[in-house]
Amino acid sequence: MDTNASVLRRYSEAAENQQAELCCPVSYNSEQLKLLPEEIIEKDYGCGDPSRYVRPGDTVLDLGSGGGKICYLAAQLVGVNGQVIGVDMNDDMLALARKYQADMARKLGGDRVSFHKAYIQDLALDLDAVEDYLQANPVKTTNDYTELQDWQEKQRHERPLIADNSIDLVVSNCVLNLVGDKQKQQLIQEIHRVLKPGGRVAISDIVSDETIPQHLKDDTRLWSGCLSGAFQEQEFIRAFVDAGFLAATYDKWDANPWQTIDGIEFRSATLTAIKDEDEPCLDYGHAVIYRGPFKSVYDDEGHEFPRGERMAICERTYKLLTTGPYKNYFIGINPAQTNEPRPWCAPAGTRRSANETKNGIHALGEDGGGCC
Repeated sequence: MDTNASVLRRYSEAAENQQAELCCPVSYNSEQLKLLPEEIIEKDYGCGDPSRYVRPGDTVLDLGSGGGKICYLAAQLVGVNGQVIGVDMNDDMLALARKYQADMARKLGGDRVSFHKAYIQDLALDLDAVEDYLQANPVKTTNDYTELQDWQEKQRHERPLIADNSIDLVVSNCVLNLVGDKQKQQLIQEIHRVLKPGGRVAISDIVSDETIPQHLKDDTRLWSGCLSGAFQEQEFIRAFVDAGFLAATYDKWDANPWQTIDGIEFRSATLTAIKDEDEPCLDYGHAVIYRGPFKSVYDDEGHEFPRGERMAICERTYKLLTTGPYKNYFIGINPAQTNEPRPWCAPAGTRRSANETKNGIHALGEDGGGCC
């Protein structure tokens, strides 16, 4: 089955005429929508709103940006110090997004959005550059084809479209399911590659509650309709964990399925995760206390945190647990006196004596409450 061809045809049609069956019901910020052209709103196809995870100053990458709706929403949030990059493989969708680029730049007070042609599973290769190469160097023989492959590999390394460690936030709205199953692992590895250390993902997509049988995967209409290429719900979150992401979370989960086919429920979910800061584990004497409510929890690196216990951690883990997505679950305790750092990562279950942290400053999460 040629999934790329079926997806290209379907979304070229959708760029010309609205296709309601490609949409899940989604609520967006009405004030932010007012700035967008009606044509972009009408011809947007998604299942969530990952733009709500954007922060001021972010460099945002939108995978499968389509007509540009999420990009133009994100551009209002990143502010004058941020930028938004949209990537799509469909010429008709790119034309729709670029059609309003100058007008949106005027409304935003600056041109902070750009759109590029690429496969989202190969973010290093600029397909516009490939087309320019093919115009000048038509492929007529196997030698020509070998030279094209060599040129592409050189482009990926020397002039990548999206550079390593360059993005603060990767978003996507109902697009990962359109990538072939054999390329999904490469796709997530590419997301990890382009993110800065500490960078975030917010991926709205369709997931299935059961494994999708092959006869449904072979249905090109179901595949291009964002259904039969969906991740199974456990596989989706596991794929990000296996790629090295931390704090992978289903931040949004639709209670009701969007569609049910052969008894399999397909629903919208939004997955968030972060890329490791890639800092060395250095022990300065920090500790955290897990608030509860569970008896004990483990993080992605195998550290155990029994409820109410003062647990020893390195500085890297301390920053992750007290400033990242875990922060409302932990009380952070600085050492009373900062020790000389030593390379060390606490084995699971290592306690920190109260004497080592007595009078240390307690770092509380947003819901940490007051003091008496």
